[in-house]
Amino acid sequence: MIRAAILGASGYVGGELLRLLARHPAIAATRLFGDSKAGQKLGQVHPHIAVPLADLTVERFDLAALDGIDLVLAALPHGESQKIAGAILEKGCKLVDLGADFRLHDPQDYAHWYGEPHQAPELLGRFVTGIPEFHRDAIRSAQAVAAAGCYPTATILALKPLVDAGLVDPASIIVDAASGVSGAGRGLKEGTSYNVVEGSFVAYGLLNHRHTAEMEQALGATILFTPHLAPMTRGILATCYATATRDMGPDEPLSVLRSAYADEPFVRVSNEPPATKWVAGSNGAVVTARYDPRTGRVVALGAIDNLGKGAAGQMIQCANLMTGLDEAAGLAAEGVFP
Repeated sequence: MIRAAILGASGYVGGELLRLLARHPAIAATRLFGDSKAGQKLGQVHPHIAVPLADLTVERFDLAALDGIDLVLAALPHGESQKIAGAILEKGCKLVDLGADFRLHDPQDYAHWYGEPHQAPELLGRFVTGIPEFHRDAIRSAQAVAAAGCYPTATILALKPLVDAGLVDPASIIVDAASGVSGAGRGLKEGTSYNVVEGSFVAYGLLNHRHTAEMEQALGATILFTPHLAPMTRGILATCYATATRDMGPDEPLSVLRSAYADEPFVRVSNEPPATKWVAGSNGAVVTARYDPRTGRVVALGAIDNLGKGAAGQMIQCANLMTGLDEAAGLAAEGVFP
């Protein structure tokens, strides 16, 4: 059994990691770290967690506690992983980091988008980008993986095959994406309280949302990205627009997606516009695309669960590859409906 430690175990992503690992055939969560809930039993922090894990205790992080740990799954706020990643790797642990610290290849890009200098630029070259559909071989041989963000995952899955095929102008991309409230984390915030969110739909992060950089890096594109907060708990729907490079049949972009994802275990190409409910609670993604001859543009859509394929599920998918397991171990592509 592969012994795993979770950093940020008390948050929503930590809870989703634990839910998935509770039934994983080969990875066991054995050490749980979370400062805000340190000293509490897991059953108090995450009451939905299966009985066998309920008596585990959440601890404050201690590097010495990683003795005997094979795998570290880190779900920490940006800026935190770079403080400890080097020491974790020196202990010989494999590391999947969900934070933003090692996603951008250039430390100057990190400083620009996150407003502070990167504290461990010497480690950037040791991290592999964590979208298995595009980086599978590199992930298999990596010790450290920077799992992609939730908005970028939905967007990149919808657009990258179209960009790579030359169907769209990468300088023309516009992305409107909506996320469930769990994407804001577990901490109490006025802007994500029930009274504010229920019955409302709002844009935020105009012109400068940090995930823009990750999308542009992956797609080699210039992107105008506008995120929205939707009155739902889980899910992301990215609607992406780009100018086509030539005339084509309305379904040609759809055919390109079908070819790109024909053998992928977690990406489904749909004839119909996807709904977030289709992938809720899963590591699945649903994408579609069309060409509009009237405007000369392509529209592509991607739906994921922000806590699943956008976070915990993708982390486990990467960890499976890194540890030589079946990529789909412990994960489902099917959503929970209704």
